[in-house]
Amino acid sequence: MRCVATALPGVVVVEPRVLGDARGWFLESWSRASLEAAGLFADFVQDNHSFSAERGTLRGLHFQNGPAAQVKLVRCTRGSILDVAVDFRKGSPTYRRWVSVVLDASSHRQLWIPRGFGHGFLTLEAGCEVQYKADAPYAPAFDRCVRFDDPDLGIDWNGVTDPVLSDKDRAAPRLADCDCDFTWEGDA
Repeated sequence: MRCVATALPGVVVVEPRVLGDARGWFLESWSRASLEAAGLFADFVQDNHSFSAERGTLRGLHFQNGPAAQVKLVRCTRGSILDVAVDFRKGSPTYRRWVSVVLDASSHRQLWIPRGFGHGFLTLEAGCEVQYKADAPYAPAFDRCVRFDDPDLGIDWNGVTDPVLSDKDRAAPRLADCDCDFTWEGDA
């Protein structure tokens, strides 16, 4: 696996080694040893899998507060998405900054998102499937979201301004009005 830093410390693009021949291909989508050698640590306890029927479906910006905060390893296994991570850690030098990465089924790239970051993605084509590992289980009492179009964040969602949203995401508050409890404690 090759790990490539992004503009946000801790957010990393993970590129698995793909072995191919006439039959197809094989890859390790996750290897504790490989990721730990790159300084990425998580004890994953849950895998999640979503399907989005329509192009322009936006899920996010999601996170879990407090003791339920999650590290995520995200990949797109069918179609392509614009995957976004936003620094929600108050006091961080990169607070409210974001990065976006195109993840698709053909490149097999993944995005490592540490605790303290919001996460969302936009489907770039119909019929997308996204899978991600989380190091803490879903905890409804700690589940939060922030508006995808919060003007204080200024995320460029590939020019899409009227995405397909869930009721929860449509009603999400701006970051300034959210009870996000992340604080920066220096980068590890």
